[in-house]
Amino acid sequence: MAYPQLTDKPGALETAAAIRAGEISVAEAVDAAITRIEHFDAEIDAVAVPDFERASAAAKAMDAQLSKNGGPGADQPLFGVPMTVKESFDVAGLQSCWGHQQHTDYVAKRDSDLVRRLKSAGAVILGKTNVPVDLTDWQSFNPVYGRTTNPHNSARSPGGSSGGSAAAVASGMVACDFGTDIGGSVRVPAHFCGVWGHKSTWGVVSKQGHDHPQMAKADGFVAAHDGVLSIAGPLARNAEDLAVLMQIGAQIPLARTPKPLSECRLLAITEYPGGPVDASVAEPTEAAIAALISAGVRVDRSSHLIPDLERQQGAYLRMMNTAMARGAPSPSGERASATDWFDLLDAQAANMFEWARVFDEYDFILAPPAPVLAIPHLDEAVFKSTIRVNGQDVRAGSGLTWAGIATFPNLPATVLPIGSGFYEGAELPCGMQVIGPQYGDLDCIDAAGQIGKVLHG
Repeated sequence: MAYPQLTDKPGALETAAAIRAGEISVAEAVDAAITRIEHFDAEIDAVAVPDFERASAAAKAMDAQLSKNGGPGADQPLFGVPMTVKESFDVAGLQSCWGHQQHTDYVAKRDSDLVRRLKSAGAVILGKTNVPVDLTDWQSFNPVYGRTTNPHNSARSPGGSSGGSAAAVASGMVACDFGTDIGGSVRVPAHFCGVWGHKSTWGVVSKQGHDHPQMAKADGFVAAHDGVLSIAGPLARNAEDLAVLMQIGAQIPLARTPKPLSECRLLAITEYPGGPVDASVAEPTEAAIAALISAGVRVDRSSHLIPDLERQQGAYLRMMNTAMARGAPSPSGERASATDWFDLLDAQAANMFEWARVFDEYDFILAPPAPVLAIPHLDEAVFKSTIRVNGQDVRAGSGLTWAGIATFPNLPATVLPIGSGFYEGAELPCGMQVIGPQYGDLDCIDAAGQIGKVLHG
């Protein structure tokens, strides 16, 4: 079950190993990545805020450190690895405007917590990758940085809101990136671009220093908490890189109890009320499930334990919209009350309990990341339009069902490439979600890695 791959460039851990072995210097690794960006990005437009001069200077300093002190310590698994992060993360000295012309004057004074962790682990930040305005679309275009295209097909979207992240990784510009996800914003770009992505358990990776510029510009503003539902998660080209990125980013220890896939019990959810799936996604998904079953993996297709998905989706959309609008009136003119918010918190807690019961019986859930493959570019936000599903125009918002299945109960979910399909006249990558129990991030990534080996050898 081959899937389209655009690059044979090494991943993050492979690059770090080559640097440790003296096969390549940090400066050479960084220069090669900058050259790739300069070569590919004129068409793809993934890197919105380059920081090449400082990256080159950091690389030279790291080479000098190697020459003087020998190899890096075990606490620097990404030593010398050039990478990018999503534009919305603060990097000291760089602009962070979330696609708004009126906020291009905001320049971060300090690194976000995640960027500090990545630098401490030895990563060299080359710059920041493109986003849609306010991070609220399955495309990545805005009036400041322009439009990011899918490296597999320039007429298609790379997804969003971490679309620049996925495009940079898929094209081989960088080995890895960190994005964010509340409505599939890591998972959908991974799916659209044929790379690996991980939606972390809520709260595991700090989002301190990931604040809307309008708020961050206010005198004395200090973010004291992560917003509900929204998470930070990595994108890469293999499971091993995802795992180390999660370990670096995690602000709490993550347990790792890997289990052979042959001993796992999986549950496939491929139908969702109000969330039809196009054949271009359904067919590769069914082929992947069939391959797992043929390999001796137990995959159930139904369970009485599955929560009421329609009710879950309604609560998820209300919570997400309320949180993103910070309680401002909805299009109907109604403002969420404190009672409304506490009711949503109660619904979320009950839903989390129901999913915990599912994971008493099953190790992992398999599901599509989105109902379609990479969509053609639109001149307006996807969620103000429709998408084509099996030849019919359906509300684009229906696609959020496959994001909400893991987002509302705060579950981890890894997307891996499983093959390709034909959508609206083009052959495009297709991914699959592997959803695990709360805080089972590393096991979730490990299971996805094992599934990838079954499917691709």
